[in-house]
Amino acid sequence: MGQKIFRCQKCGRYTLETICPTCGLKAVRPQPARFSPKDPYGKYRRLARKEGDLCRKLK
Repeated sequence: MGQKIFRCQKCGRYTLETICPTCGLKAVRPQPARFSPKDPYGKYRRLARKEGDLCRKLK
């Protein structure tokens, strides 16, 4: 019972396959990553997100 559910990026259909049986595109896991207080890359992810927000505001 180690299977995980996937969701198609295009049509939104849920499946147990990594490829959507309807449209044939890649399916990804819909749940967010788990939070960890010991996240070694959290600082860089927050910095990249902040810079991305600044770039969007300038456009």
